[in-house]
Amino acid sequence: MRVGQFIHASRDLDWDAVANITGDLATTKKTIQTLNNRLNGMHSPKLADQELMLELMQRQPNQQMNGHIKNVGG
Repeated sequence: MRVGQFIHASRDLDWDAVANITGDLATTKKTIQTLNNRLNGMHSPKLADQELMLELMQRQPNQQMNGHIKNVGG
């Protein structure tokens, strides 16, 4: 049924129109993939870890001893 509908709907298309549609579909697919990659990157564990570390660093005051910054960790 779907194949018949497709054949009927595309009967009047010439090869230039088919080529244009194919190019448009490829462009749309690439745009969707790029958007998905950006969205997935927003929720990645690496980004969450970086945000957590920045928040921890901002909460801790600079620990100073005798005018020198004390190195914590190593």
